[in-house]
Amino acid sequence: MIALLIAAVLFGRVLPTWTLSLATVAASNALIALGIVVLARTGNVSFGQGLFFAAGGYGVALIANTWGITDAVLQVVIGASCGGLLGLLIGPLIARYTGIFFGMLTLALSMVLYGALLKTTVLGGSDGFNVGRPTLFGVIFSDTREADFMLYAVSVVATGLAGIAATFLFRSELGLVSLAVRGNNLRVEYLGLSARRIVTVNFVIAAVFAGASGALALMAQRHIDPQFAYWTTSGEFVFIAVLAGYQSVAAVFLASIALELVRSFSNLYLPNTWQLVLGVFLLAVILFLPRGIGSLWVRERRGKRDVAPAPLAEKRALS
Repeated sequence: MIALLIAAVLFGRVLPTWTLSLATVAASNALIALGIVVLARTGNVSFGQGLFFAAGGYGVALIANTWGITDAVLQVVIGASCGGLLGLLIGPLIARYTGIFFGMLTLALSMVLYGALLKTTVLGGSDGFNVGRPTLFGVIFSDTREADFMLYAVSVVATGLAGIAATFLFRSELGLVSLAVRGNNLRVEYLGLSARRIVTVNFVIAAVFAGASGALALMAQRHIDPQFAYWTTSGEFVFIAVLAGYQSVAAVFLASIALELVRSFSNLYLPNTWQLVLGVFLLAVILFLPRGIGSLWVRERRGKRDVAPAPLAEKRALS
């Protein structure tokens, strides 16, 4: 996994400049969508991840402008911390609800933050405010190409490390119990485990990923505004999670890249109807891959595992 991550970073050296920007955005979106997938394994979907996305972005922007902290790695850590702290505050409250109530409450909280940011003139109101170009370990990148590559490398590494952590999480006891909560939370309670606590932990993890993603988006745009918390922003991240499904981490990265490619080329060649193209693309995935892109190879692996024990079963039957 680490070797693949290093190869992905080095591959950025041969990519065109416009592709670097697209890949940076795709990696940032994949990070927050990965958090949604982590949460979806408990059977709950957040329609308000823009809440933590904006918290991470605004937190980094304010600290950068106030104390001059421009290091990209520190900004990602700060963004993740802001999202995680906010997740810790509201996670226990959100975990009391399930299904559509869970999703609508997260959406409502995100829109409350959007309204507050819109009216707060100290934070720039509806226009937001700018931040300076990020640095890396004290190095200032004056060349645009090198600055874009630095952002690409930081985004890919941050998202890749989160993906590795999520892979181990899915295979851990918490990850397996999360699927049990998705299946039947009452049975989990009968086993002596707290379904609310499990949902809360997954919710905080998703908030950390969203805060880090907000920091990456801020570094790429060098501007922040209340749109970070708007419901359409959250909907885009849910879009990626639906495309990926909840079974595979790699599918999240592929879904994010596919979304950016479809949006970029449809916006280029069909500027007036690119939203229609995205809608048709999502409908096609839902019709032909209802469990997401990840079901393509996860289903195959499960099929092999199911077929493998057959000879042993035949031996037992014959004996």
